[in-house]
Amino acid sequence: MDTNSTHPQAEDLRSGDVPRPPGDPFTHLDGAVEEDQSHVIRYLDAAAAHHEIQRMRSVAFDAFAPAPGERLLDVGCGAGEVARQLGAGVGGEGHVSAVDRSALAVSVASSRHDGTPVDYTVGDISSLDAPDGHFDGVRCERVLQHLPDPDAAIQELIRVTRPGGRVCVIDTDWQSYAWDGFDHMDEVAEHFPFPNPGAGRTARARMVRAGLPAASALPVTLRFTAPEDAASVVPFFDPHALDICVEPDLRRRFLDSVHESARRGDFLFAFTMWITMGRVAGH
Repeated sequence: MDTNSTHPQAEDLRSGDVPRPPGDPFTHLDGAVEEDQSHVIRYLDAAAAHHEIQRMRSVAFDAFAPAPGERLLDVGCGAGEVARQLGAGVGGEGHVSAVDRSALAVSVASSRHDGTPVDYTVGDISSLDAPDGHFDGVRCERVLQHLPDPDAAIQELIRVTRPGGRVCVIDTDWQSYAWDGFDHMDEVAEHFPFPNPGAGRTARARMVRAGLPAASALPVTLRFTAPEDAASVVPFFDPHALDICVEPDLRRRFLDSVHESARRGDFLFAFTMWITMGRVAGH
């Protein structure tokens, strides 16, 4: 993400008159206008490089614990950085299938292939092209929040996991956010089109209902003390995302307040992500 799109200053206000198809560009990336497509890829890269996402992913990696020789699945792989990390973990005798519903994301991920045992394919988490019990472990990160039917997705993750294998769901609880130093946060958040904003918090109950009764849940709270830092991860502070989702007057008032908070040095924003792990019944 370039610096012009990560600093919520009053002068960053855009006209908002560029025609865009309706919906969340993360969910419908291939159908988005080119400007939004480019922005989503920059956002994914900036988030992947961010110290708070890296801290969360380190905890998730240790919990998932890829082992040499395993066959793993990463659904919603985006640009593929986690899939390649998993590939290094399973080594030459193992294999990682990296799947994303966006052909653009898969193309970007493939272009960055580093020789680890990973393949990149287009696929739908609700209808995976894999036989029953195929994988030793499956994971998906920040996918359920975009789905109208997360239960069907979890059922499909379980279906393709072998008996004794593990299912790891990592997602955000956008309803957990806390803030201080600025105004209009609740008004802005209401305009963002997350079909399942409590995805992280509710993942364990969904997994238990799907047949993983011993599922564990580990919260990781991400915190930010500068808006330009938050904008790399949190769409509420990204002027481009605000341009898509929020009407201009509210956008202006919100960013003016955020900018004043940054000037005073009292900006604070935090939210919780959940790492939920379950094992499929069997040996």
